[in-house]
Parts: sequence; structure tokens; C-alpha cells
Amino acid sequence: MQLITISGNVGKDAELRDTRDSKVLSFNVGVKNGFGKDAGSVWYRCSLWGKAAEAFAGSLKKGTKVFVSGELTHDEYEGKPQFNVRVGSIDTAPRSEAGSSQVSNSHNQNQHTTFDDDLEDSVPF
Repeated sequence: MQLITISGNVGKDAELRDTRDSKVLSFNVGVKNGFGKDAGSVWYRCSLWGKAAEAFAGSLKKGTKVFVSGELTHDEYEGKPQFNVRVGSIDTAPRSEAGSSQVSNSHNQNQHTTFDDDLEDSVPF
């Protein structure tokens, strides 16, 4: 298992969907990469499951600054790499740090949630 922690901005409003057994909140996070004229972005497709998905559904809007940790998987689509993160922990920045008037948080304060029930407790070493 590969774990990753990223800090970036939500690319568009998160989308909450029903699955057979649960709910899933899907959102993309853009992370700045490089400096000056060589600067670019790396995009991560994130999924947040269960009750946490419902809790964050209204607060992950386009431009929201987020800090995400979770399990990283990657694949390829039309020759381009795709990075997927199954979220295990998420923080949203306060409005003053996000730099956008579009950012709204349902409690107007920092949100932080960690979800350890989906991660294995066993360590192979």
C-alpha cells in the first residue's frame, strides 16, 4: 500500500453519489508542481466514503484549500497517468487561508476528519 499526503485546491464542486452499500464523495485536487515558467499542476482524483462523504458533501467547493492523506493508486488513461486517492484523512483550510470568496465551509471553521476503519491495522514488518 502506498500512502500519500497532498495539499492543494479542489478543482470543481465535489459530487456525492450513492453506491449499493454506501455513499461516495468524488473530487479532484490540483497540486502545484515546479516554479516559474516551468510550473504546472498535478491532479489527483479523490474519493471519500461513508458517513464522512455525507459530512463533507456541502463544504468541498471549487477553490477550497484541502489537505488530504490516503491510499494512492495509479493507472493510465489514453496514455496519461491518473492518480487516485482513497481518502483516509482530510482537512479544509479556514476561509482566510484559502484565498477565495467562493470557499464555504458548513461550520465556518477548520474541519478535520480521520477514518482509520478502512485501513488495515497489520504491519508487514
